[in-house]
Amino acid sequence: MKIIKAKDYNAASRMAANIIAAQVILKPDCVLGLATGSTPIGTYESLIERYKNGDLDFSQVSSINLDEYKGLSPENDQSYRYFMNEHLFNHINIDKNRTHVPNGLEPDSEKACGDYNKIINDHGGIDLQLLGLGLNGHIGFNEPADVFEKETHCVDLTQSTIDANSRFFASMDEVPKQAYTMGIKTIMQAKKVVLLATGAGKAEIVKKAFFGDVTPQVPASILQLHSDFVLVGDEEALSLIP
Repeated sequence: MKIIKAKDYNAASRMAANIIAAQVILKPDCVLGLATGSTPIGTYESLIERYKNGDLDFSQVSSINLDEYKGLSPENDQSYRYFMNEHLFNHINIDKNRTHVPNGLEPDSEKACGDYNKIINDHGGIDLQLLGLGLNGHIGFNEPADVFEKETHCVDLTQSTIDANSRFFASMDEVPKQAYTMGIKTIMQAKKVVLLATGAGKAEIVKKAFFGDVTPQVPASILQLHSDFVLVGDEEALSLIP
């Protein structure tokens, strides 16, 4: 595990973007595993800036997103496909036919997950996976459990995750209760994993996940075993680590 410490959110976002930019430059047809949520927005903004400055070319890049809410269409402004379009894809020269998000409108969970696993396998896996970190240690929507889930699966979201997501919806009733998510096995098979954690609110879970026991009760803890894992954090998020 490599730890990169930044002063604040903006600096951490730029450092994460540096790593992704290097991947794109070194392998123009790379496969990027991408994340949603508030944490990576600054990273995407930095990548957009570099593209507009002529420093990055995404024309051959493919992307595979971590997850999607079950039941939301790509046009729903709370779907993760919509999020990726708004915060990255619409602003760079990536071919949207090369961008992949689980099909939230597929009601058959087994089919939706099987289809997504095939997409990942057809691409030969992921070169670089970007992750955020949930307050309960989840990565993607891999929630605390008795075992580490292997591949793409349908997950019942925990109440803490539903509560955290409720701020984006008009009412609690509208918050999806299930999601399709890439599994731990797939994440661990990525050649490189970069996790971005910022803010004082993440300090306790950063310490628990990366300096505690490896356990499916803290899904992110398995990243301790990855051969090329980079933790990028700001001073607040890394304030409790030994």
